[in-house]
Amino acid sequence: MAEPELPGSAETAPAGEDQAPLPAASGAGPRERAEGAKPDLLQDDDDSCSDYGSRDKPGTALGRTVPDGNVLFPDIFHTDHLLFYERFKAYQDYILADCKASEVKEFTAEYLEKVLEPSGWQAVWRTNVFEVLVEVVDVEYSALKAVVQLSEPFLCESRDSTFTLDCMQELLQLKECQIPLQELWVVYDESGEFDQTALAVEHVRFFYQCIWRTWDEEEEDDFDYFVRCVEPRLRLHYDILEHRVPSGLVADYQNLLSQCEELYRKFLNVRNSISSSDSDSEVENISVVEGLKLYEKIENLKQKLKLIENPLLRYVFGYQKYSGLQAKGLRPTGTKITHVVSTTMMASLLQSLLRDKLCPESCGEELEIQFHNDPLAAVNACYEGDTVIICPGHYVVDGVFCIADSVELEGYGLPDDIVIEKQGKGDNFVDCTGANIRISSLKLVQHDAVEGILNVHHGKTTLENCVLQCETTGITVRTSAELLMKNSDLYGAKGAGVEIYPGSTCTLLDNGIHHCKEGILIKNFLDEHYDIPKITMANNVIHNNEGYGVVLVRPTMPSDVKDASVERTKACVEGFRQEELPECVTDELELYEQAEISEQTEGNYEIANELGVTSARKSHMHKKRLSELGITEADDSLMSQEMFVSIVGNQFKWNGKGSFGTFLF
Repeated sequence: MAEPELPGSAETAPAGEDQAPLPAASGAGPRERAEGAKPDLLQDDDDSCSDYGSRDKPGTALGRTVPDGNVLFPDIFHTDHLLFYERFKAYQDYILADCKASEVKEFTAEYLEKVLEPSGWQAVWRTNVFEVLVEVVDVEYSALKAVVQLSEPFLCESRDSTFTLDCMQELLQLKECQIPLQELWVVYDESGEFDQTALAVEHVRFFYQCIWRTWDEEEEDDFDYFVRCVEPRLRLHYDILEHRVPSGLVADYQNLLSQCEELYRKFLNVRNSISSSDSDSEVENISVVEGLKLYEKIENLKQKLKLIENPLLRYVFGYQKYSGLQAKGLRPTGTKITHVVSTTMMASLLQSLLRDKLCPESCGEELEIQFHNDPLAAVNACYEGDTVIICPGHYVVDGVFCIADSVELEGYGLPDDIVIEKQGKGDNFVDCTGANIRISSLKLVQHDAVEGILNVHHGKTTLENCVLQCETTGITVRTSAELLMKNSDLYGAKGAGVEIYPGSTCTLLDNGIHHCKEGILIKNFLDEHYDIPKITMANNVIHNNEGYGVVLVRPTMPSDVKDASVERTKACVEGFRQEELPECVTDELELYEQAEISEQTEGNYEIANELGVTSARKSHMHKKRLSELGITEADDSLMSQEMFVSIVGNQFKWNGKGSFGTFLF
């Protein structure tokens, strides 16, 4: 069985992909360059995309910024707008090269010695409470600090009036007149003499604010720091700036980063208290245990951060997005309304609707009808049990369909005649959390998106006779959610057409999934906190996908985890029992059991077999954990979590890497 390189990436293009291609690493660290050679960050190389102009022209090549506030500070260099390519080139070719984490400060200091003017320039010293104009008289390169004095005339702006001239002079004396370079903003000079100084300070500031982590220096020192840490973090920063990352994932990353920093501070305090103690007291032993627990938590958080920083893995493993949608429930009056959506209502269309959909005889009761010209407005007006009928037309919406109640969205006609197109950038298109949602006979078109076209967060969503033209990922079935997708066509996803999370239920019948990065991606469910998903695939045509038809993501397991439970699971997969099927599809699958074995039988068996084996591995791991805890007889509800898999009658054609693959991490 083949193993794909990296499946399921919804955004594989690097940040700044519309810029010039990245240069090859120079491979020369600061020590390897000739002494006194001053790298010109403003030069116009053949592969440079700098917008600063030619250095042959006199004067500065940088822009200027007028500082905010009431004090008339001089203008400063505008350097915080640098492109991804420019920062990448500076860190790779001039500053860090192939240094290790423990050498970052040393390499940075050597770089600054070559490009930073040692004196004669002014800067605005900025903190959270004040800004003051200073003059640089010297630079302590090894400490990454500038030696400064207050400029004349004294210019200072603060939140209160306590920062007088005397106070600032006293503060500088306490700091020995040394200020971190990242707290300085270089004053604008049109001569061009201080351009590289301004850029060098910007690179140092950006690095320690956005790239460096306090624990980096304790990482393993046998790898290239730029490749392992700087590049992925830099790409993530620009992916966020360019709205390539879902806002929920950005919030998750910032939260994880804050947690990790806080725990690391506690860990350092505990470690310092242990190292400063000479006794083997009980208190010290408790501190050691506490330190080990903190270390384990920190390593877990660091691993999660690395997954998000990796532009491919962040989409393979996804994130558990919190959906705060609140269901409205039934109307206070208890009535249910049918919402009719049409851009224009012609008499002939109304007659057809009355005959086919709105006739009291066919509905069995008198209907209350509301008319809309926007499908999003109609959905937002829905309560529990409402129905939305969308007439033929091309509807362009700028918003998210948030469906938290059990409602039905039905197209009146063929899907290609009822098109709902997403306009503008946004995280989501359709979010489903209702207990029982039905969507039928619609075509959903997604452009310039960040997240998938449809997310089932909770409850059950039925998708029938629909066409989905995707942009990033296609449909996502999250933990504890259920999807039934029938007779639908999905294509165009840059990630996976369908993503199946642990603990979910996914039933795919008679669908076409094609021209995606991967057809179907089943996420790792081996973690002890996850339940095994229930997956049913029958008579689908999965074709022309760039990678595999179906991909299973799971961690690498010891090859010797093959016991009797594996054989039992194989038997369960090969001869699945009718009564284990979800009730919603029992009738449909009765016909499929009698279907002839197609040419793709081997692919169906391979997928079902591998999923079954993985399910058995989880069962084995769970038994082992219980055994370690001294529990010999497991709870039946826990130990019966064999994955139910029905993979029959599917056709896998012309997928770039084959019908099935496993991504091991």
